[in-house]
Amino acid sequence: MKFSNLPPKPPSRQIRALQEDDGTTITVYQAYPSTIATAAVIHQRLDASPEFRTTRMTWIKPSWAWMLYRSGYSYKDPGQERILAIKMKREDFLGLLGRGVLTHGTAPPRPGPQQGQGITSDAQGRTSGERGEEAAPKESTRESKRKDRLQSLDVKIQWDPERTVRLHSLNYRSIQIGIPAGLIREWAQDMIVNIEDVTDKARTLKKILDERPDVNDEELAELGLIPKETEFEVPVELRSRLGMYHDGLVMASDP
Repeated sequence: MKFSNLPPKPPSRQIRALQEDDGTTITVYQAYPSTIATAAVIHQRLDASPEFRTTRMTWIKPSWAWMLYRSGYSYKDPGQERILAIKMKREDFLGLLGRGVLTHGTAPPRPGPQQGQGITSDAQGRTSGERGEEAAPKESTRESKRKDRLQSLDVKIQWDPERTVRLHSLNYRSIQIGIPAGLIREWAQDMIVNIEDVTDKARTLKKILDERPDVNDEELAELGLIPKETEFEVPVELRSRLGMYHDGLVMASDP
């Protein structure tokens, strides 16, 4: 069977996600240890387990393939052994984007004579400084930064190469969204409408890919292992904030 009707290549930076037909919700993904995931699914509250942390930034991903890459199909480590599909209200997701601040190294070139130097970042959207490669600050400075981090309402925006479900890198980007400690409790308690454990789906997909290397995406989609991710329409006024540029111009959706 040949894969037909291939869609055109997406723009370099576009949010693609599983959405309700009426556009009221969007699905994002996170991976957790079993203790957190089990409690979250049972109680439909991400913070149902006391092990869920509200004092550090947490990253959500609208891309199923990128979640598979990040978690190694849930096999990467015990801290990511359960993958959750988290359904959010559209207006709350837009609210997070409205607080978005690009991480260093992910801002595209803007028009002008000068361009800042990028800082490399890892798969979680942390910059080199956040990974501890700078000199350790003094204790008072460290405490001050901790307080700022807990109070900050800035949502981090990171654009990383999109992946296929085989984990191959593509030449366009996928968004990762870092929810700060100051917003995590509100997000976990008020912005989520459904939590589903999709770990088995990820593992079944991996098993089929291992057993049938020639299987194509169309077949995998028919098996329910690849969700139908469509463009999430971002208001024009938010596009520059999110770094959705192309050749110095704010990228607009096709009519």
